[in-house]
Amino acid sequence: MALTATARAAENPRRRALRRRRLLGALFALPALILLGALVVYPVVYSVGRSLFDASGDRFVGGANYVEMFQDPATLKAVRNSAIWVVVAPVLLTGLGLVLAVLTEKVRWATAFKLVLFLPMAVSFLAAGIIFRLTYEQDPDRGVLNAAIVGVHDAIVDPSPYPTARAREGKGLSGSPGEGYTTAGVRPGSDTVLPFVGVAPEAVPPRAVPARPAETAADSLSGAVYLDFTPGAGGRQGLIDPKERGLPGVTVEVLRAGTVVASAKTGDDGSFRFAGLADDTYALRVPASNFAAGYPGVDWLGPTLITPAIIGAYLWVWTGFSMVLIGAGLAAIPRDTLEAARVDGATEGQIFRRITVPLLAPVLTVVFVTLVINVMKVFDLVYIIAPGPVQEEADVLATRMWLVSFGGGNDQGLGSALSVLLLVLVVPAMILNIRRFRKGEA
Repeated sequence: MALTATARAAENPRRRALRRRRLLGALFALPALILLGALVVYPVVYSVGRSLFDASGDRFVGGANYVEMFQDPATLKAVRNSAIWVVVAPVLLTGLGLVLAVLTEKVRWATAFKLVLFLPMAVSFLAAGIIFRLTYEQDPDRGVLNAAIVGVHDAIVDPSPYPTARAREGKGLSGSPGEGYTTAGVRPGSDTVLPFVGVAPEAVPPRAVPARPAETAADSLSGAVYLDFTPGAGGRQGLIDPKERGLPGVTVEVLRAGTVVASAKTGDDGSFRFAGLADDTYALRVPASNFAAGYPGVDWLGPTLITPAIIGAYLWVWTGFSMVLIGAGLAAIPRDTLEAARVDGATEGQIFRRITVPLLAPVLTVVFVTLVINVMKVFDLVYIIAPGPVQEEADVLATRMWLVSFGGGNDQGLGSALSVLLLVLVVPAMILNIRRFRKGEA
């Protein structure tokens, strides 16, 4: 009995110390728990309750908002776009991160390379959205991407020299820019002036000089294509004035009975000359290729490409994150395993497929699931990059939820139902990620 009482007396201080430590731990955790309840638990519970009421919040409608959510074409489009994001973005990011992490190990300036790729993570989604909104502009003078594409296209295919030009009406030319312009019948030995307007003075090539028809002969047709505009005043329509410049590089064709028999480009003074023609009646034609609109570039912000374009911006931001995490896992792989495979004659491709990737599987899974969670919540890039007319084509669940609740829909019942749907879709990925972390700790 004396031993039992002594043991109890010794145990009581231990219990008291344990309870004291637990109480102290609870006191330290209490502020975090209060914040967690106020910022996470309460909004979730409130959103679930609010989703059961109508737009005004006064009338209980049960599951009507959830039924309406899946009958709304715009919401179904947002669900489809979210599915595209979940399938495409995490796969591409994980693959890019893996390839870059492996390649940077073989680069001399690996740290600097990783820093450059990771820098976009320091840029907010708002700033990234503005950057890519400008990058994707279709006007090549503003959009960097289309400027490069148009530059390459024009280097391969000669652009039309005067896309805005049109013939001076009633001065010997008939037709339209889309069909080309043709003169009436002319015979060798004559000069023909072809007046055009609609070309801004600064759009005329710098090499252009005052217009002057080429010298003619009995067996030739000559003339000049010129800008029928005199700066200031005093010009005469249809006649070459001293200050009016020729249009160089214009293609002019000679037609006989509707068939092209000769073709030439005008000189710096707009002149052209066709020699060696038989005595017959011809027509001069300025073909439509001279006036075709230039290549406008790719419509990145149109309804067809808007979602891939925004995913491209997302890749730019998150590739560094994926590369750094996978690179950390790659650094933990035992080097003797890789060296043993090389000694056994394995190629680098075989080592990558059969050793590196399997050993990195836990890290790749964590990166992939983390990216899935982030993709499900993407909002900033979609809202900023997509122009108003195609916003609905680019909507994902997060942007749809905001638009329905605050962006003009003013239906917070339906918006709360969308938020609950988003929560239901994100929670399984979060649980999977937490389990992977716990397994990694174990």
